[in-house]
Amino acid sequence: MTDSRSFASSSLPRHLVRGAIGFGALIGSVALIPVVGPLGLLLAPLGVLAFRGCPTCWAIGLAQTISRGRIQRSCSDGGCEVKVAERRWRRA
Repeated sequence: MTDSRSFASSSLPRHLVRGAIGFGALIGSVALIPVVGPLGLLLAPLGVLAFRGCPTCWAIGLAQTISRGRIQRSCSDGGCEVKVAERRWRRA
């Protein structure tokens, strides 16, 4: 997808790794406060960077990554429609 509003990654494993890093860093930043004090919050920017902004953006990107190539949006005459893309191959 070349749309500027796309949050999708190039592959599902890459997107899941970004999520694991993001959630791990955000959870770790809060969980480490009793151990290392406010210094633990230095992990939070890493989490935000891994999410490319926010966990919601990551979740939208997950849906886009999974559906990439399976749905098509076409707009004409002031209206848009979403439909299932035609398969390029068939199972025997």
